[in-house]
Amino acid sequence: MSGDDHTNHDEQNHDEQNRNGQNRDGQNPGEQHLGLRERKKRRRHQAISDAAITLFLAKGFGSVSVAEVAAAAEISKPTLFRYFPAKEDLVLHRFADHEDEAARVVSGRPDGVRPLDALRRHFLAGLDRLDPVTGLNDHAEVLAYHRLLYGTPSLVARLYGYQRRSEEALAGALGGGIEGALGAGQIIAVQRVLAQENWRRIEAGETAGQVRADAVAAAELAFERLRTGLTFW
Repeated sequence: MSGDDHTNHDEQNHDEQNRNGQNRDGQNPGEQHLGLRERKKRRRHQAISDAAITLFLAKGFGSVSVAEVAAAAEISKPTLFRYFPAKEDLVLHRFADHEDEAARVVSGRPDGVRPLDALRRHFLAGLDRLDPVTGLNDHAEVLAYHRLLYGTPSLVARLYGYQRRSEEALAGALGGGIEGALGAGQIIAVQRVLAQENWRRIEAGETAGQVRADAVAAAELAFERLRTGLTFW
């Protein structure tokens, strides 16, 4: 593939997936299968979170009150807290759809496909579409969001809770017990390290196109190492 082909492919992916990981129709992955009431609820969550993140990026997380977020979203504070129990959740909402993603990939894999193979294919597909959760995305707003997230200690601490629940869900999909927990812990850790390395390089000035080949190679290496150690899956 030529350099121009890579550029066109990157631009197409940027068009098809916006800063929230939505498709061209404005839906989050999997949303099309939900009922109308649940879709409306999710979109209200998204609208409130977007209003909050806009303020946080402009003023800083610690300089914006919950009351300001509620006013920007045109809701009351009690209504806001019904949607988001903690201020940090306003930012981390973008991880909500990914919390049980690995577990869903394993549970929904076709017959005859091993869990690790399904997870590998899913991660590589995320790289191909520049899914922000893989760290391979150089959209300016995605980078600003990551700076906000990783530069705010209370958000990093809250993120660990999301990752822990992701591990727990995946452990269950892998059969539970200590074996499931050990496997899930390693898989989630590998995906986190891969995403953070991609983000680190892009934050340092490289484009997603420049990082892509190395990101794919690193993912292939990581899942091969997992396959060697986690032979049961």
